[in-house]
Amino acid sequence: MAKDRSQSSDYTGPLRRLLLAVLVLVLAAVFLLWRIDSPRVERFRAQITDRLVPNLDWAMAPVTGTINLLRDYQSYQRLADQNRELRSELRQMQAWKEAALQLEQENARLLDLNNVRLDPRLTFITGVVLADSGSPFRQSVLLNVGARDGLVDGWATMDGIGLVGRISGVAKNTARVILLTDASSRIPAIIQPSGQRAIVAGDNTAAPPVDFLENPDLVRPGDRVISSGDGGVFPAGLLIGQVAADPGGRLRVRLAADYERLEFLRVLRHHGNEQVSDTAQVITDGGPLPAGQDNAETDGQP
Repeated sequence: MAKDRSQSSDYTGPLRRLLLAVLVLVLAAVFLLWRIDSPRVERFRAQITDRLVPNLDWAMAPVTGTINLLRDYQSYQRLADQNRELRSELRQMQAWKEAALQLEQENARLLDLNNVRLDPRLTFITGVVLADSGSPFRQSVLLNVGARDGLVDGWATMDGIGLVGRISGVAKNTARVILLTDASSRIPAIIQPSGQRAIVAGDNTAAPPVDFLENPDLVRPGDRVISSGDGGVFPAGLLIGQVAADPGGRLRVRLAADYERLEFLRVLRHHGNEQVSDTAQVITDGGPLPAGQDNAETDGQP
């Protein structure tokens, strides 16, 4: 047995060396063949390429598929990264869009406040609505202005378009506004163009009814409703809304103020109408009457 192993090892070493020498010679020949710059050798190389390359498609298919698979995987990774970046940018854009919409709405309301035409003798304070305590039994909002800003109970409040309500309760830094829709609200009004006087009475609905009309036949849906100034509580000429008829035929007021988006309110400084102290002077358009004449007219004598 030992003799057989030694004989096999004696043949294996020379055979390996021979194969290695042949391989080196073949590689050297291929290298020289590919490096020789001769037209005849070039034609020979072209013939070898035409014979071997088409027949090696089956051998190159796995390599080509593997390369394509790697490229597709890299492309998928790039697409996944781009999708994550796009999702992040989309979330940022949605946040910016929401902020832009809020700023646009706030800007529109502030512009509406600036476009309200008021008596130039009236001054105002603009406050921000802090809370809405609207309920089926009470309609009011809370402002961030109060006694420190000089607010007084009864002053009118408006949004960018029409009358909203009146101040009812003033603290140092806040004030309560009773809306026109509250059941305790009663606003003297004039209906244009007929000039009919009425009372806009809140009933905790979005469209308060019109009460105490002098002649309802002269009033039509769409007529303009403004404050009359009677009682000296509200200034005259403030827009309240338009007349509308409910399904039952009762006349109501479609309020001009946007009660769905009360964010800023303008509080009008109004200290009431001037009181007349000397009626005789107003009647005669001159100085006071003489004492004797005044007593005679008072006693009913000519």
